[in-house]
Amino acid sequence: MFVKINKRRDKHGEMTYTASIMRSDRVKGKVVQTTVAYIGRVEEDQIPYLKAAYAKKKPRLVWDDDESPQDVGCEQ
Repeated sequence: MFVKINKRRDKHGEMTYTASIMRSDRVKGKVVQTTVAYIGRVEEDQIPYLKAAYAKKKPRLVWDDDESPQDVGCEQ
């Protein structure tokens, strides 16, 4: 599965983005993309996070040596 981002200009000339979760299937020897879920309108700064959430290789959280999770605001 992967995230597909569609972009278009609205009537005011601004770019709008919508996101869908897609799946690739093979039907009668051809690849067909089907929509699994429609997420809806997203902001441009949310796109990398959506793509990372559905990526095959998940990004890791990396902490600097001098910074622990308690320093960043995580409570235990």
